[in-house]
Amino acid sequence: MDLKRLEVFCRTIELKSFTKAAKHLNLSQPTVSEHIRHLEQVVGEKLLDRFGREVVATPAGRILYEYALKMLRLKSDALAEIEAFGGRLSGTLGLGASSIPGAYLLPRRIAALKKAHPGIHFNLRISGTNRIAQEVIAGDLEIGIVGSEQRDGRLTDEPLFTDEILLVVAPDHPFAHRTRVTLEDLANQDFILREADSGTRTVTMEGLRARGFDLEQARIVAELGSCEAVRESIKAGIGCGFISALAVAEDAKRGTLKTLRVEEVDLRRRFHLLTRRGRRLSPVAELFIGQLRAQVA
Repeated sequence: MDLKRLEVFCRTIELKSFTKAAKHLNLSQPTVSEHIRHLEQVVGEKLLDRFGREVVATPAGRILYEYALKMLRLKSDALAEIEAFGGRLSGTLGLGASSIPGAYLLPRRIAALKKAHPGIHFNLRISGTNRIAQEVIAGDLEIGIVGSEQRDGRLTDEPLFTDEILLVVAPDHPFAHRTRVTLEDLANQDFILREADSGTRTVTMEGLRARGFDLEQARIVAELGSCEAVRESIKAGIGCGFISALAVAEDAKRGTLKTLRVEEVDLRRRFHLLTRRGRRLSPVAELFIGQLRAQVA
């Protein structure tokens, strides 16, 4: 059961295809099949099932997959430690983030570190807070950045930076010349909102409701699944909306969108850095965290 066969096995499960795994690993499909057959002989269990063109793990395959990931991570960590000892940095860093930091904070940090250390490979996963937290606990990700505090004892939770949600309008909107509006001003507006389980929407709803304004009862003209869709819809004049200051910073600078605050309403939220308690971070993870702290400071 060598590591190369385990890597082939993991990629086959993740890509759900012998053909795609072969292409990804620059191998022939018969070679991939042979590696899987060898692993099945070693463990004495069927590891993969075919359903049409899709390949899925059997119950035994899922067990081996979890342990194989850990073994491959140990290999990566060992090589990274040796590289760091020699004054070089390399290896793969698994990052997880909710949508705002994943789209608007991390890419520039990744680019900066990649430029300084070309041997580093990043695996950035953007998902919901609960999913990211669970993958950090499981060891699938070294670092998570999420929009709410996590009280699980298996995690270290460090407040990292504060983001503010702003009211955003098009340049020709009646509010465009203002910097602030009142709750009364919002009563007759058309709103574009994120989907129901969005962190941005949740914080906005709670902040407004605390001051007596129920956004659910306002004129909601659209509910969209991404910040980009909300932003473009506001530009098109469909309505106004609430967007993270990080996400709208470039548009505000160019003047393609206008941002305002709502008087007496606090729409700030804190993003948190998650790591697995007791896990020794790789040199790459430690460097990346250090640069994140320096940036947000």
